[in-house]
Parts: sequence; structure tokens; C-alpha cells
Amino acid sequence: MLKEAGMQARNLWCLSVAIGLAVSAGAAEAAVSAAEAAKLGKELTPVGAEKAGNADGSIPAWEGGITKPPAGYKKGDHHPDPYAADKPVNTITAQNYKQFAAKLSAGQQAMFAKYPSYKMPVYPTRRSASFPQRIYDYTIKNATTAKVIADGDGVEGAAEGMPFPIPQNAYEVMWNHKLKYKGVGIARWNNQAALTASGDFNMVRLREEILGLYYKPGSTIESINNILFYFFQSVESPPRLAGQVLLVHESLNQIAQPRQAWIYNPGQRRVRRAPNVAYDNPGTAADGLRTNDMADMFNGAFDRFEWKLVGKKEMYVPYNSYKLHSKDTKTDDILKQGHVNPDLQRYELHRMWVVEATLKPGKRHINPRRTFYVDEDGWQILMIDHYDGQGRLWRVSEAPSINYYEVPTFWATLEIHNDLQSGRYLVSGLDNQEDITDFSYDSDPANFSPQSLRITGVR
Repeated sequence: MLKEAGMQARNLWCLSVAIGLAVSAGAAEAAVSAAEAAKLGKELTPVGAEKAGNADGSIPAWEGGITKPPAGYKKGDHHPDPYAADKPVNTITAQNYKQFAAKLSAGQQAMFAKYPSYKMPVYPTRRSASFPQRIYDYTIKNATTAKVIADGDGVEGAAEGMPFPIPQNAYEVMWNHKLKYKGVGIARWNNQAALTASGDFNMVRLREEILGLYYKPGSTIESINNILFYFFQSVESPPRLAGQVLLVHESLNQIAQPRQAWIYNPGQRRVRRAPNVAYDNPGTAADGLRTNDMADMFNGAFDRFEWKLVGKKEMYVPYNSYKLHSKDTKTDDILKQGHVNPDLQRYELHRMWVVEATLKPGKRHINPRRTFYVDEDGWQILMIDHYDGQGRLWRVSEAPSINYYEVPTFWATLEIHNDLQSGRYLVSGLDNQEDITDFSYDSDPANFSPQSLRITGVR
């Protein structure tokens, strides 16, 4: 496996000489020049991806992504698959995966090696990612004004859009993921299941609300007073967990002001501060299979790691995963022993930014090394390889994603975290039999006060 990972590293390539191989971010970085920014919307998409396809045409040119919903769709529906007629062009299996190793992550190869039943149906590449025009406009403006500050843990000079469409270092790539537009107000079911090695599971129903201040029209980094978003999570079932509530005030610069979190425990009937809702502390009801900073694939502070931009690479990644999202797909159809049902998966060839995170000397984290794979079109982290303290590949994360075309935004419909060592895995985002995510949720910062938790959490 290490030999194959080394072969992958030698195949990485960079988009620009200015980026170079093995770029590390330092303190404040200069924004790109007006001449560089002028490429946005021309040879680059408005959010900075290469507009052209690849040499052999297996990745097509970006032509705007999904700009209108499929016929018959109405707001509030689960999203019908605009590519339902597509057929797989290939299937990667445990028997043939080494032929495709140059376009697979180390984690994907480890899944093939561990599970003979694991496979990846590969479909035609559809560059479906799209965002509202105002997000494009602000992203283009940000290119010449946004800067990374505070040794990577802060941003200045940005508003509403992606801050770094032409990234120069790893921090800028990761900030594009963290600040990617997902709407202002969100209410959703983010149900999760932690599967045993034998395939047994209990569903945990999680209701969540998010209010993103950065994305509100007229907002700037400077105007939001270091509050990136408010987050509310309530456990609805099973009964032994029901009534637990988590509230987070997520700060933009977490070194200047760490995130603030509170928990309401129905047994104690009191609200208490929760400073451990960060870094590698266990996520809510995740049975130890997800850390707090794995939510939304990565969130929180950067300060415990050294971050390196390795380059960009063509890879097979979960994309346009409308089968996993469908209301006609039942949870039992998705969750199988060892891994998610591969017959419901869809993989496509896309260009990924590759970022390595390595633990700093003297810092602590259960994953001393992680490799992130970030989609150039949607700035979504689609895959992560997590390593343990002995340098062994430990967990493999994937985020099957779709275009939520009523917004529009490209975002995960599920997050899947496979533990290679225990044979267990966690899936979150299971809303197939729930109301669809509401991206027009109307709320106010006053609804996210610690004082509101007691009322909300009473069963």
C-alpha cells in the first residue's frame, strides 16, 4: 500500500508554476494580481476550476453546471437524478483496481484490498457544480482582495463568495471548502448510523439548523464579528439519547476566539459549556467513528497541523450521487456489511486538489496525518485518508455529493467514514425518508442563544 501511495505522489501535477510542488502556507499571503484574476470566467470557471476538459476528453469542459432543475421538480422534493439515463463506462473491483491505481486514493485501494465485495461503478463525468451569480461575482472580487492571516487561521478582505478561487497554498484551498456557499439558513435531518463489523446498526435521528452570517447578502469578513455561523443540533431518537442539544457559535478565526459550544443534557436539565466540541474529541452519538473536526469533512481550527498543497490530480470520486439521495432508496438499501451498497454509488473522473495535513511537533490529534481531496468545481472535500500514530491508514472518508439545484450549491448528501482496522463504519446525512433539507430556513441569531437550549431540549 505504501508503494502504491508513493506511485500516486509521483503522478501528482500542479496547475500553475506559481503553486509548485509541496507548497506550504505561512502567515499572511498576498492576493492574486488583477491579471491572474482576469482568467476567472474565461479559461477558469468563476470559482477557479479549469474550464477546459482534459486531453482525452474523459473530463469534459465545464459549461455552467446545472442551471435549472429537471422537468417536474418542485421545491421541497427530493432531487430527481438529472443523469438517470447514464450507464457505467467501467466498474472497478477488487480484482482489477490495481490497473486504476494512478487515479485512486490510498484509502480507496485499501477498501478494495479489505473487502472483496467493494466496487466502484464509474459513470460519464458530469460537471454539475454551480452557484448563484452573486457568488460568482463576489468570488471574482475576492480573488484580488482576500488574504490568509493569523498563520492560516483567519481570512480578511473577503465577502460572500469563495475567498481564494486561484489558491496559492493549502490554507486557501481549505478555506474555500469552509467558506463555500451553502445558503444562508439551513434546516435539515442529518441522521446517522454507526454499523458494527457484522452490519448491525441503530439509527440516530438528528435535527440541525444552521445560520451562516458570512453568506448573508451584504456581509463581509469584517462585518460578521468573527462569527462564521450558528449551529443547533437536537437528538430526536433513540429514546436514551433524545433531548440532547448542542449549540455552537462557530468563529472564523479560532485562534483569536475559539468556537463556543454548549450542551443541554435532559437528565440533568441544565445547560453547560462544552469546550471539548472541537478537534479530535468524539462527534455526537458517532460511537467513536467520527471526531468533531470531521463534520462536513473538515471544520474548525488549522493550528495543530502543518498544511501542504501537493497539487492537483485526476481521480475517481463520488459525484452526482442522486441514487443515494433518492426518496425511493431505503436506509436498509444503503447500509450493508462492511461498506455502503456500491450499486447505489456513482463515481466519476474529476480533478482534485490534494492537501496533506501533518501534526505539528508537540501537538495532539488521534490522526497525525490526513490527506484531503477537494473538488476543483465545487470546493467540496470529497475524500479523506486518515492515518494513525504508527503511520498506518486507519479511516477512509467519502462525501457522495449532488447539486442542490434550487440553491444552487454542490454539497454532500452523505458522509461515510470507514474504519479499516475495526471493520466498522459511520454514515451521516440519511434523510431519504425525511423532509428534504430546507435551504430557505428563516432564522435569527437570537434563536441560537444558550438561554434557548433549555426550552428547546425539554422532552
